[in-house]
Amino acid sequence: MLALIGFLLVVWLVFVVLGFAVKGLLWLAIIGIVLFVGTAIWGWLKRKTA
Repeated sequence: MLALIGFLLVVWLVFVVLGFAVKGLLWLAIIGIVLFVGTAIWGWLKRKTA
């Protein structure tokens, strides 16, 4: 489960970098930030309960 969460965090981070690097893809960066934070919180809560 932690491997999946780690993989998702890396994917969201790539989206953020692409969103800021490519002009006009700011929406991708915003979505990536939201998903990164959501996945990090979800992973932290799952780790705490397990």
